[in-house]
Amino acid sequence: MKKKSIVYSDLSKKQLEKLKEFYIQKKVESMSHQELKQYVLEIISHQINDTIDKEEEMEAWREMSDFFGEQFEIVILEVQTKYIDEKNVLETEIDLQKQRIELLDKNNLVQEKTDMWDD
Repeated sequence: MKKKSIVYSDLSKKQLEKLKEFYIQKKVESMSHQELKQYVLEIISHQINDTIDKEEEMEAWREMSDFFGEQFEIVILEVQTKYIDEKNVLETEIDLQKQRIELLDKNNLVQEKTDMWDD
């Protein structure tokens, strides 16, 4: 008879927690310095760059602020200065989008007025 494989639901919550802790410890111990650095880079990159909503963006902002400390404002100013053109491109895109929306709204108003007289 074939032996049944063990699955996570066969363990108690405490046993599963201890197994996970043991795995984490052994996994980290088995990684080289370079592997650890690469892994941490991927985790931090995902955490900071792949924010989904305002709450996650604020969490990333707090983490960067805590890391840079008193230098955070200086770092921000340097980034703003170095990439000043990027902001202008974004503002231009937003302005063009606003113009399109305004034109659509005006067109809809004209259409509504025209429709009123068609009765």
